[in-house]
Amino acid sequence: MEAYVFPGQGAQYVGMGKDLYDNFDEARQLFEKANEILGFRITNIMFEGSDEDLKQTKVTQPAIFLHSVILAKMLGDKFKPEMVAGHSLGEFSALVAAGALAFEDGLRLVYKRALAMQKACEKEPSTMAAIVGMEDEAVENILKDIDDIVVPANYNTTGQLVISGSIKGVNIACEKLKEAGAKRALPLKVGGAFHSPLMEPAREELAKAIAETEISKPVCPIYQNVSAKAETEPATIKENLVEQLTSPVRWTQIMKNMIADGMTSYTEVGPGKVLQGLLKKVDRKMPAQSAEI
Repeated sequence: MEAYVFPGQGAQYVGMGKDLYDNFDEARQLFEKANEILGFRITNIMFEGSDEDLKQTKVTQPAIFLHSVILAKMLGDKFKPEMVAGHSLGEFSALVAAGALAFEDGLRLVYKRALAMQKACEKEPSTMAAIVGMEDEAVENILKDIDDIVVPANYNTTGQLVISGSIKGVNIACEKLKEAGAKRALPLKVGGAFHSPLMEPAREELAKAIAETEISKPVCPIYQNVSAKAETEPATIKENLVEQLTSPVRWTQIMKNMIADGMTSYTEVGPGKVLQGLLKKVDRKMPAQSAEI
């Protein structure tokens, strides 16, 4: 079975999507529609902005969404997903590509999500760190004993788990995890504690917008971050989208479940090759490639 996966924040680069804009009329129209909906020319930042401008959450998230969704659309008949998934923000791209969410609605939700997350980050300074070379369960057990807010945020792949929380909580956790045998505990350059209880104000804000947005049955199952299971029911998809902001991204479990459910190839749709790299540590033999028109 053919799986298509969509990257999240961190995959962005200056120049992303420019080839699509320059070579396809339909892509150009979609990018221009996005500029109109957002109220600023995101294409200018994507194509020739600075790394710094592109790194702002309110720009990064819609930029990656646009690149992924428009690329999937330009694949035309070649795009035949039998299962889809998206890493964090990528879940919205996956839903649009799988026909569950309209392009315009998806973009509005992603922008609202980005603004709400940025606001939550500004309200309370917080951070994230990648823990490498330690079993998930061992990390979880150490985090339980820390009094400050610090939780598992991204189960990225075998031996790599990102933690998220208050600056103090994450710093204490990094020290304890290194003492307990983690190969590395790397602070991440992020705006705040994504996928943690500190995103609660953003979750509440997004819940209202998701409730008012129409979501249809996707053309194939979507493996959602919150449950790591194949979902097709619009009501369940909505619930999981809301919970996603304060819950961990279960990407390792998603890949294992897709493999167990019969995945035979894995195509990453969007900027970069981050997700292909993560898959290699779970199943080195699984054919994985970037989407090409």
